[in-house]
Amino acid sequence: MMKILFVCHGNICRSPMAEFVMKDMVRAAGRESEWEIASAATSTEELGNPVYPPARRKLAELGISCAGKTARQMRSQDYARYDYLIGMDTWNIRNMLRICGGDPQGKISRLLDWTAQPGDVADPWYTGDFDATLRDVKAGCAALLERIK
Repeated sequence: MMKILFVCHGNICRSPMAEFVMKDMVRAAGRESEWEIASAATSTEELGNPVYPPARRKLAELGISCAGKTARQMRSQDYARYDYLIGMDTWNIRNMLRICGGDPQGKISRLLDWTAQPGDVADPWYTGDFDATLRDVKAGCAALLERIK
């Protein structure tokens, strides 16, 4: 079983979007039983809160539900549990490395580093542009799925 944890600052926008887009892609490929996919935050700011309403609406436009998802914080134990820990931006990566005490097995990367155009996933909390975030998330998840089949 392949285990992936998507991580962003608050776990209410980008990382849940990536979690549920990836779950949808895996389900569409008929490979749902081969994957464990989750998301978490590097901060404690949003713990227990549901997915941010504009992110929920953007997923719903694709027919994807994120019902029941609440923000949780990444823990150091997640490093041993997951095969891949995928951050949304450089700042997330710095915090993930701090939480995990480093990355001796090379499990931590940015989502868009899996694509032909590496970079940070657009943060809709600041931009308000959930379309750009969804484009980045879909591109990153598709590339990730293709590369780690």
